[in-house]
Amino acid sequence: MGVTCVSQMPVMEGKNIQQTVDILGKKLEQLGAVKQGTFSVDCETYHTATAAGMGNQGQPSKLMYVMHNSEYPLSCFALFENGLCLVSDVNFDVLMIKLKGFFQNAKGNKMETRGTRYQYCDFLVKVGTVTMGPSARGISVEVDYSPCVVANDCWNLMMEFMQSFMGNHTPGIPSVFSNKHDGVYTQSDTMVQYMELFTKIRKQQPASIGGLR
Repeated sequence: MGVTCVSQMPVMEGKNIQQTVDILGKKLEQLGAVKQGTFSVDCETYHTATAAGMGNQGQPSKLMYVMHNSEYPLSCFALFENGLCLVSDVNFDVLMIKLKGFFQNAKGNKMETRGTRYQYCDFLVKVGTVTMGPSARGISVEVDYSPCVVANDCWNLMMEFMQSFMGNHTPGIPSVFSNKHDGVYTQSDTMVQYMELFTKIRKQQPASIGGLR
């Protein structure tokens, strides 16, 4: 793993989510990218049990996001609103069941992105459909540049590559990069980006996304 950028791709005008995903895949293949299996990232939201008991809807005092990434099948990630990310083994899911007196699962809020992995030279690209329950809610694009582990050293190159298939929808530099300076990029930074992406999409109204079917 190198440096990774995670972003949302808007649905193309006159297209739906699946058609936009297919078009992105074709653009990558035209560049010479090769399909390399599939991927998935999921996120479940937990809130403090005391906040749930107060019945203060939509305003929990603390939130925790428990996430999994198919690239790291033996790991589980627990992220907090302040940016703290804890990395554990998959038994953390069992621990959450035992902690139900302190943290309760926010039912119906699970989000997931699934899609295809593409390899192009030193770049690994993952294009996925983001779902919340049974509904498609958006498109995620993850670009990983494996030879580098310092974000500031390779961002311009990554941006140039993303422009080749994302065009005007190429994202700006991720906020997590600003906290790294010349530090080494880690898998936790990728999960923070996915948490931010899921939070952004969750807040969007389905009607504003377009092409859900």
